[in-house]
Amino acid sequence: MTEYEITETLDVKGQNCPMPVVKTKQNIDGLGAGEVLEVLATDPGSMSDIAGWAETTEGVELVDQDEGDDVFTHYVRKTE
Repeated sequence: MTEYEITETLDVKGQNCPMPVVKTKQNIDGLGAGEVLEVLATDPGSMSDIAGWAETTEGVELVDQDEGDDVFTHYVRKTE
């Protein structure tokens, strides 16, 4: 597992597609290179949505995802 330190937490619980991705993009834009955004979501679709967004977006990297019982947690690093 990759080591990372969370810089900021974004709570998008209760919001459905496409809001978790939209809010993640807005928040990651405000971070510096190497900083990590923790995203807390309740939308099960966020697992594939955020992974797909990170894969196709330059300057970001999906570091980890955790599928909890009620909350899906995503860790996104700004790379540039």
